[in-house]
Amino acid sequence: MNCKIALISGDGIGPEIVREAKKVLDAAAKKYGHTITYTDVLMGGASIDVHGIPLTDSAISDCQAADAVLMGSIGGNTSTSPWYQLPADRRPEAGLLKLRKSLRLFANLRPASLYQELKAACPLRNEIIGDGFDLMIMRELTGGLYFGERKTVEENGILKAYDTLTYDENEIRRIAKKGFEIAQKRRKKVTSVDKANVSDSSRLWRKVVEEVAKDYPDVLLEHMLVDNCAMQLVKDPGQFDVILTENMFGDILSDEASMITGSIGMLPSASLNDTKFGLYEPSGGSAPDIAGQNIANPIATILSAAMMLRFSFDLDQEADAVEQAVQKVLTEGYRTGDIMSEGCTKVSTSEMGDLIAERI
Repeated sequence: MNCKIALISGDGIGPEIVREAKKVLDAAAKKYGHTITYTDVLMGGASIDVHGIPLTDSAISDCQAADAVLMGSIGGNTSTSPWYQLPADRRPEAGLLKLRKSLRLFANLRPASLYQELKAACPLRNEIIGDGFDLMIMRELTGGLYFGERKTVEENGILKAYDTLTYDENEIRRIAKKGFEIAQKRRKKVTSVDKANVSDSSRLWRKVVEEVAKDYPDVLLEHMLVDNCAMQLVKDPGQFDVILTENMFGDILSDEASMITGSIGMLPSASLNDTKFGLYEPSGGSAPDIAGQNIANPIATILSAAMMLRFSFDLDQEADAVEQAVQKVLTEGYRTGDIMSEGCTKVSTSEMGDLIAERI
């Protein structure tokens, strides 16, 4: 198979971690007889530096022409970077929002599981961790507060800001279907997270999810308020299988879930449209404070590449090989600094990529 991949290295540690994911993809392609064609695409601060805007029409076209997109990280230091002196619609993250909308990427999958080798890096007590956890956060990605109308006005000499959270029933229905379909392939449980005790949008969310659930009688549905879910993630993460939720709640909960895995550097993600096309990226940020030091953890990006092989190319064997290589390296005791523990061997970003690629 010839796989056409658009590569968005992005900002901060992005180029370093994408480089290692590419190294692992090339190793898998060589072993299993595939070819990969890469197209480098600028987005975020890297695009601002060259083009003055975070995402060009040409960059969107390059992504649309590919079979999938692999991305590093976007953005910089919001306090010191000149990118954040620009209007909001020209800042790095605006490029990512525009790309998600342009590619119709409405379903964000963020798995969070705890490797037994990283139990020491998990901030939760052993009695809470138990036998570990393996959950999937299914986040709606193109609606809600992040895409609603917003403005700042002055009324009677006082500044007032508006952000609008809107969902229609079709937006909710399509992400709910994805959530139940994923649950059918896992442990057949969906926890739909909302704020239905307060919000009209959440009450509509709950109503539509219940309607969709009728088409999946083999999947158990439960509802949970978002504040309770935030507590339950650190009280008993093993209770969750698929967490289905809207855009902002999913953004917050997935970052919380990443930390109980031991490091945000371990959490991959996939953003899918209604075809096989997807954008794959680590859930962490650009970490500008460690950029260029060859110390970032590339595993989340490498696992994102494995998700790409599985979901966009239907190459399950190859995806398994990548995931097993990651497991083997961890079992052998190699760690980047963020997941380092006593008795292990500390390695750099590039060394971790080499080790994983060698074990494909």
